[in-house]
Amino acid sequence: MENLFGSRLVSARKMAGMSLQDLSDKMKNVVTKQSLNKYEQGKMKPDSEVSILLSNVLDVPVDYFYSSPGIEVKLDNISYRKFISKISKNEQIAIEEKAKETFERYLELEEVLNFDEKLEYFIYDKLIENAEDAEDAAKELRKKWKLGYDPIPDVVEMLEDKGYKVIEIDAPDGFDGMKADINGKKVIVLRKSQSSNEDVVRKRFTALHELAHHSLKFSNNLSEKEEENLCHAFASAVLYPEDMARKEMHKNRFRFYQNELVFIKERWGISFSAVFNRAKQLGIISAYVYKQFNIGYRERKFHLNEPGRFLSREKPVRFERLIYLGLSKEAISVNDAAFFSGKTVGEFRKHLQQLV
Repeated sequence: MENLFGSRLVSARKMAGMSLQDLSDKMKNVVTKQSLNKYEQGKMKPDSEVSILLSNVLDVPVDYFYSSPGIEVKLDNISYRKFISKISKNEQIAIEEKAKETFERYLELEEVLNFDEKLEYFIYDKLIENAEDAEDAAKELRKKWKLGYDPIPDVVEMLEDKGYKVIEIDAPDGFDGMKADINGKKVIVLRKSQSSNEDVVRKRFTALHELAHHSLKFSNNLSEKEEENLCHAFASAVLYPEDMARKEMHKNRFRFYQNELVFIKERWGISFSAVFNRAKQLGIISAYVYKQFNIGYRERKFHLNEPGRFLSREKPVRFERLIYLGLSKEAISVNDAAFFSGKTVGEFRKHLQQLV
């Protein structure tokens, strides 16, 4: 690749969400904006001290600047969780660059291992025009994937098992998730959990929302907001199937109690607000009662810290599992494994615990 260092520097800078001036400022003007621009254009080369400083500021290994990706990735048909994701243009560029860089490593590893699993993508051919259509699509998914009427233990694991490539990235709070296509492969990007104690129900919902964008065909007469709402309806219906929702919530309700909502959440892995939407969607509560529920929800600040926890990892593991599989088969070296994991060799070795 011509100008390898320059192109990798551009990628690392975009992933960090920085302009040339931002990067120069972070480096305390040890390198000027003009010099950085010349590095990126291949007109100048940095010395080892500057390479190390760039590595520290941009939070990538020094090797990153000198390693050419084995596979070039282009993200097609990108779709964000609109009206929820509130991110700046720079943040959007950073998210897409991080996703692109991670999938380059992911797909290159699959190629090295000659790994090609069966794909069981869910495709629903009927046109989606209203909530009833989204409900029917959710029922068809549960039927095709043999989910029955049981809670889904781990949505992310289920999607990986069906062939969707799911990754997590560090991203601002305004981002929940996005979907894209890469050479016919369906991929989903989620925001990495900030702590092990983080409530996973939002991530479950987002993953299924992005699945809706991958799987459903919407009427051209719908606005973007209407399409997003139907993706919400699909996600809720997959998480909490109609027959079970009607059985547990009954009809003509005027109130819910917190303990009851916690029971539903901890069994089905669905948030209070999604339960309210589900109840309204199924005619269990009126629009007025739904409005009152939402007012009470905000007043109690449940949108900041909702009671109850659903016990599930909701963490993509397939990419990491392939790295260790490659090591165990001696198809890749420890240095290769560190590259694929996006870590330095030293960082990777700290997590390496060979048993046999």
